[in-house]
Amino acid sequence: MVKFCAVGDPHGDLKRIRKVSKNVDFYLVTGDLGRANLARNIFFENIKRSKKGLAEKEVGVKEKKKIHDEIHYSTLGVLRYLANVAPVYSIQGNVGITTIVEARERSEEDGFKHLATRKVIDDNSKMHLVKNVIRNLGGVRVGFLEYFVDECWVREFASRDKEKMKVARKESLKAKKILERFGKVDILVCHQPPYGFLDKISGEYGAPKGWHGKHAGSRVILDYIRKHQPRFVFCGHIHEGEGKIKIGKSEVFNLGVGGSFCFDV
Repeated sequence: MVKFCAVGDPHGDLKRIRKVSKNVDFYLVTGDLGRANLARNIFFENIKRSKKGLAEKEVGVKEKKKIHDEIHYSTLGVLRYLANVAPVYSIQGNVGITTIVEARERSEEDGFKHLATRKVIDDNSKMHLVKNVIRNLGGVRVGFLEYFVDECWVREFASRDKEKMKVARKESLKAKKILERFGKVDILVCHQPPYGFLDKISGEYGAPKGWHGKHAGSRVILDYIRKHQPRFVFCGHIHEGEGKIKIGKSEVFNLGVGGSFCFDV
């Protein structure tokens, strides 16, 4: 018997993470490890400015460094806490984790030293950032699909942006191929919920009014669940969609911000 604890997007909230069960063999995390409040506020402000025909807000060096430090240190705070209990396996969400190459490039571009969060993670034997592969954990097949821009999301929220649609089509096709390669797994860990399930946007987390009531999940993930029926699916991303639902035989959990579900396999 293997004891798992699936954890929803922590967003650096150690207060909630400290409440997670410690009687486990493995932690599975749905992404967005770090806190990104500063970046999120700027993102939504620029959406509002765009609707008014205004230019995007300029972000200075000091503000960029604050954004970087907030994500970097809060990401490692969460991982170190969990890794002291049991091995942690997390995917990449849409809150980025900086690699060595990205740190070097962004340091030159932004005028301050970016820290390579990924290197710190890779140097710890109990921290695992898993990228679009299956891991056999105690005899259990767990598929890890990191965040990608789904074509259906762009069609719903940014249909006029041809460049975004081009990127989304490419990323959606890549995600489909990854899931086809997975085939049948016992557990799927992904960032977005399946389209139409636990994915409805509200104003609770600052989304623009025009987004309220719309579905923001992934059709690619929904199609995979319907076809392959993994026993468990764990996701986050649309935090107001926190809850549990069944799609066929699959139990699907949107674990919200730092929510958790512990189970034996």
